[in-house]
Amino acid sequence: MTEPLREVTDADLDAIEIGAAILGTGGGGNPYIGKLRCREELKKGNRIPVIPLDELPDDALVVSLGGIGAPVVGVEKIEEGEECLRALRAVEREVGKPIDALISVEIGGANSMEPMLTAAQAGLPVVDGDGMGRAFPEMQMCTWSIYGHREAPAAMADEKGSIVVIRDTPDDIWLERIARSVVVTMGAAAGLATQPMRGDFVKRAAIPGTITQALNLGRAVLNAHQTNADPVQTVINQERGKLLMTAKIVDLERHLKGGFAVGHLALEGFGDFAGDTGKIDLQNEFLVFRRNGAVEVCTPDLVVVLDSDTGLPITTEMLRYGQRIAVLGLPAHALMRSPEALAVVGPAAFGYHDITFTPMETS
Repeated sequence: MTEPLREVTDADLDAIEIGAAILGTGGGGNPYIGKLRCREELKKGNRIPVIPLDELPDDALVVSLGGIGAPVVGVEKIEEGEECLRALRAVEREVGKPIDALISVEIGGANSMEPMLTAAQAGLPVVDGDGMGRAFPEMQMCTWSIYGHREAPAAMADEKGSIVVIRDTPDDIWLERIARSVVVTMGAAAGLATQPMRGDFVKRAAIPGTITQALNLGRAVLNAHQTNADPVQTVINQERGKLLMTAKIVDLERHLKGGFAVGHLALEGFGDFAGDTGKIDLQNEFLVFRRNGAVEVCTPDLVVVLDSDTGLPITTEMLRYGQRIAVLGLPAHALMRSPEALAVVGPAAFGYHDITFTPMETS
C-alpha cells in the first residue's frame, strides 16, 4: 500500500506543475509562476504539510481558495504573491475563527499552487483533494456549492492591496456574478477565499487525492521523457483516457468577455486522423470536442490538449496557430457526473442545450 502524501517538497513541484496543468483542461491559469513562488517559500524554510482527506478531523475549519479571473491575463499581469493570503485573513476576520486547513477550489492549473503557496505563507496544512478534479470557470461549479455549502461570506484581494468582502448573496450563482464584476474592476485577476467548511463535509464533497493525482501524473510524464517512452500514451494510461485526435491548429479565436477567455480552436487532423476536422470550444477551459462535426467528449469529462511530441499540456493562453497537438479525453470523477453536478457543470450549464452528456467511456 502506498504511503499517503504528507508534505510537498521542492522535488515534487515540477511534477505537480505538469500534472495540474494537464488536469486543468486548458484553464485554471499556468501553474509555472505559482510553482516558482512555492519554491521561494520553501527556500525561506517554510513547509507545505499535506493532510490526506480521510484523516481530516470532522470539526476542522477548512477554507477553499484560489485565483479568480481570466488565465490569459496572467501572461502580462504578474501577481504580487500574497493575494490569497490576504483574502484568507479577511475571511478569518469575517467569521471570527481561526482556520485549520486549506483546500484548492480546483486542482487544475495555477489554482493547484495557490493553496500550497498560501499554506506555506500562513503556516497551515493543505488537504489532499479539491472541489472539481479539474478546472471550471465559475465558483458555483465546485463540489462545495453543488452539494450544499454556501460560499458567502467570501473575500477577494488584488495585487494593489484592495480587499472586498461579499457577505450575503441569494445563492452562489449571485456570488459568482458579483465576484466576476469585482475581478474585472481589479484587472481580471484576484485571490479569493470563501466561507469555511467543516471537515466532515469536506470529506464527503471533495474530489479525493488530487494533489497526489497531479504529482503522480507529472512524474509519469517526466519518466516518459527520461526513458523515451510515448508521453501522450503515458497520460492516457495513467488517467484511463482516450486519444481523440492528433491535429494541427488551423484557426484560433480567443478573446476576453466578462472576465473569461472565450473562443474556439479549429483543427486539421494528421497521422491516423488525416482528413478529419476537429473543433474545441473553450471558456477558460476546453468544454466540448467535436470530430467531423460530431460531439465526442464534453464537460464535465476532461478535454485535454497536449503537445503531440512532448506530451506537455498547452493552456488556453499558450495556444498558437500551427501548433501540432494531441487531444485527449479523460473521465471526470463520479462526484462531477451526478444529476446534481450535471445541472451545474453539464453542457447545458454552458449554453449547449443541444448536447446531452454521455460518459466518455460509452460515447
